[in-house]
Amino acid sequence: MSSEDPAPKKLSVSSSAMQALEALHDEFHTNRDELPALMHSVDFFQKSLTFDHFLHAKEIWQFVRRRYYEKASEMPFIEYFWSVRNMHRPIWVIADIVAGFPKVGLFHAPSTGYAGMIGTLGSYQNGVPFLLTEHGIYTRERKIDLLTAEWISYHKLSLLAQAEEMNYIKELWIRFFERIARMAYRRASEIFSLYRGAKNVQITFGAPEEKTRVIPNGVDVEGLGALVDKRQATVPKVVTLIGRVVSIKDIKTFIRAMRIAADELPDIEGWIVGPDDEDPEYAAECRQMVEALKLEGCVKFLGFQKIHDILPKTGLLTLTSISEGMPLVILEGFAAGVPCVATDVGSCRDLIYGGIDEEDEAIGAAGAVTGIANPSDLASEYVRFLTDHKRWKEAQRCGLKRVRRYYRQDQFLEHYDTIYDRYLKKESHGGHRL
Repeated sequence: MSSEDPAPKKLSVSSSAMQALEALHDEFHTNRDELPALMHSVDFFQKSLTFDHFLHAKEIWQFVRRRYYEKASEMPFIEYFWSVRNMHRPIWVIADIVAGFPKVGLFHAPSTGYAGMIGTLGSYQNGVPFLLTEHGIYTRERKIDLLTAEWISYHKLSLLAQAEEMNYIKELWIRFFERIARMAYRRASEIFSLYRGAKNVQITFGAPEEKTRVIPNGVDVEGLGALVDKRQATVPKVVTLIGRVVSIKDIKTFIRAMRIAADELPDIEGWIVGPDDEDPEYAAECRQMVEALKLEGCVKFLGFQKIHDILPKTGLLTLTSISEGMPLVILEGFAAGVPCVATDVGSCRDLIYGGIDEEDEAIGAAGAVTGIANPSDLASEYVRFLTDHKRWKEAQRCGLKRVRRYYRQDQFLEHYDTIYDRYLKKESHGGHRL
């Protein structure tokens, strides 16, 4: 052993700590959603069961081996071991983060996942309320990512493998995010979403219905509204997709749609506005597709841009995503007088056709909605709006009216100011310690 190698350690874990760990793992295989009581304090992770314990204690080693033989003996142990280790490591990181927090009266997380874990543990540690707002349904999005991930290796003896079975490691990660979401739902005093469909998904994933509430996003209607006067008299034949160049945004479908639209409308342009460094391989494939389809003069990758510069030059906004929450970019476009054509994901249908109440629906269509991964339908809508000025103006009118009535930033902020005041006043009077 070289002098740089870490010295082996002999550590032991108490029976109570092991019972808590086993109870936590049992939660991941049942419908119970409670974090074991012993784990409500960061002291558990910093003293009773540290990450050193997890790596070196004999009891932990025996526990991992036993779980392997019970759940995954058909796969190589080394793959199972490293997956379990990587899955658990963030728990101690989160405990250290929570231990370093100043005294607060309220925790508010913008998602489940690791942010939800911080809110859950912070709430337990400090005995204060925890609020949860999901802008997109984190569990569903991580499930999509994991099911398509190529970084998760899995090898199983061919005689044991079945064509239809799910990669066990992917299943393990999916179950991990599902369970920590349910624990956040269980601890949260209130659970907010941006639209009715998201609220229903939260309930499906385990959120108690009585805790759920919808608070729509809002945008700077006045500031963006000033851009309407900067528009040209004619509608620019420009379709703009504002978003990251990643697979969940399905940029490739947008490129295919532009190929179809360009055959009918030769002077059309497609602008992709957003970063392309999150998934460089996917971004490279998109650029290669543009070249293969001979769209170099039509489809442009513009990177980061100020929306105040882009929106007045845009004829249509588009989203071709396979998953969304409530896309702010659609509301920003409406406020700037730009209709939208989007796939039927998240709240896109509600934003474009109206979904808050009957009056919202009566306003009319501020664009169009198509199916996922349907470049032909997308292209048809692009061409219809960019060649039918009357239809485009009506969609613009509907978008402006909808965003001004239902999606104002001041309304959004007022909702949360009221909620914060309510919980912090209870806390200051000692009435909401948890």
